[in-house]
Amino acid sequence: MAKTLFLVTSLLLLGDVSFLHASFPPSLIEDMAKIVMDNYCSPEKLVGMKEDIAAASNNTEVLSIPDGESLANILSSGVQTTVSDPRLKVSYEPNYVPVVHPEMPPLPAEQLVAVLQTSIKLDLLEGNIGYMRIDHILGEEVADKVGPLLVDLVWNKILPTSALIFDLRYTSSGDLSGIPYIVSYFTEAEPVIHIDSIYDRPSNTTTKLLSMSMLLGERYSVSKPLIILTSKNTKGIAEDVAYCLQNLKRATVVGEKTAGGSVKIDKFKVGDTDFYITLPTAKSINPITGSTWELTGVSPDVEVDAEDALATAIRIINLRAQVPAIIEESASLIANNYAFESIGADVAEKLRELLANGEFSTVVCKEGLETKLSADLQTLSGDKSLKTTTNTPALPPMEYSPEMYIELIKISFHTDVFENNIGYLRFDMFGDFEEVKPIAQIIVEHVWNKVVSTDAMIIDLRNNLGGPTTAIAGFCSYFFDGDKQILLDKLYDRPSGVTTELLTLPELTGVRYGSKKSLIILTSKATAGAAEEFVYIMKKLGRAMIVGETTAGGSHPPKVFPVGETNVFLSIPTVHSDASTGPAWEGVGITPHIPAAADAALEVAKGIFNKHLGGQQ
Repeated sequence: MAKTLFLVTSLLLLGDVSFLHASFPPSLIEDMAKIVMDNYCSPEKLVGMKEDIAAASNNTEVLSIPDGESLANILSSGVQTTVSDPRLKVSYEPNYVPVVHPEMPPLPAEQLVAVLQTSIKLDLLEGNIGYMRIDHILGEEVADKVGPLLVDLVWNKILPTSALIFDLRYTSSGDLSGIPYIVSYFTEAEPVIHIDSIYDRPSNTTTKLLSMSMLLGERYSVSKPLIILTSKNTKGIAEDVAYCLQNLKRATVVGEKTAGGSVKIDKFKVGDTDFYITLPTAKSINPITGSTWELTGVSPDVEVDAEDALATAIRIINLRAQVPAIIEESASLIANNYAFESIGADVAEKLRELLANGEFSTVVCKEGLETKLSADLQTLSGDKSLKTTTNTPALPPMEYSPEMYIELIKISFHTDVFENNIGYLRFDMFGDFEEVKPIAQIIVEHVWNKVVSTDAMIIDLRNNLGGPTTAIAGFCSYFFDGDKQILLDKLYDRPSGVTTELLTLPELTGVRYGSKKSLIILTSKATAGAAEEFVYIMKKLGRAMIVGETTAGGSHPPKVFPVGETNVFLSIPTVHSDASTGPAWEGVGITPHIPAAADAALEVAKGIFNKHLGGQQ
């Protein structure tokens, strides 16, 4: 070890201490070290300690400190630093009288009732929420004696509640044998559960704590929420109860990180002196985590100040009471409105199964519920657009001057004309038809007229994330002749059951590009939504070559549905393209004619056109 057991170096820096003569026996340090070596709960921390003892024992100057209390404080600091454990303490107590816990004497029933009512606080909160505060964890012996009264006065009042808040914020003492009792009342009778393992150093034995299959009174249903409140003063056996129930996924811990105490602390007299050393002689090893809460404390699932823990627990319970209705309503909305009926029905059924299996029983806040619900919906459907969302009201339309519109259009569109009169057009979002219509002439003048006279065109949708599909028919129409209408796609709307034909428009603002000149559309895995619908139509009708990556496989723009009377909203795709001849693009994406990395797709397209057009010259 780099540090000697009692930090001899630091002791020698105490210049204000007079080392006149040995006030305490030379064996003090060795006797103390032997107690630690034989009884400390984590022997792996004591490797190399014998060498440290020898070094410390040879320095008798420390024993010359005349004041026993000062020496005890110095020794405490040394031993705590050496094993990195503040639970080890040395004290000097000439008048110490060992505490002998007397057996519980027989008490009249009325006195037992008074004792229990003083040590256990019960309350019934609004919403049929039970509240129970226990400041000392009773052991097996006491529990056996007062068991019937506990059941009658305490437990039978808790059983009918819909949820329980178990307050351990003030619990700093208890008996190890009480752990299986408490945990068992919140778990099933069968199978028996391995709750904890307790390693006892003096006897070098490990005891498994198991749940109890037989109990006095009924168990608290495992389907009912259980919230445990903790604080920095929650210590020892109470920490073990909280840690066990937390890792069994039976309770949610709310409050502050606990003290990081021990399941068992013992006090030893050092030789024939008036010095005593207190240290943990046993430790908990949780069978689920393989670790312990000792020293580090129990980390709460929801960390709040101790004084806010009760109010937070009530909010969590009230949220969980709403969860079944939220999930059921979500399932119904999806089954009745999702674009693909069979997928919607399957997702709804599996969502109800998740609810029945308790998958939503651990939510602690609305945001967490929404995050989990979104993740589950996307996993079950494979559709990134099926999720929870916000219902942010649309901003009122802005009044722009013609000059402002021109500047916005310049930002939104990028055009170029490459070698061999190859046009290039890029835009990263489709607009709504009704919004685009009033400024169509401005777009034609400042964007379309720059590329309409080219001999071939590259349309760059590699960064196009979608947007409304209402302008798709109009945009497609520019690349077909105006002498006849062409069926672009059939769109099925699930809520109404109506199929709408998407046709080219007979009249357009500006000049058509027509059906004769070549087109290449660039795609990437980010190309989504309305952009995919455009690519799908142009590929299906043989009007364009697709170069780049397979598209995102998104959906038509989803609709927002409120989930009952809650403040939860679902984004549900309700429209799908014609799938009569097989899957369209939703969920699978569109495969390009010529695969190419997104960042190389433009050069590939230019190379194709340059070879084709250059050869014609």
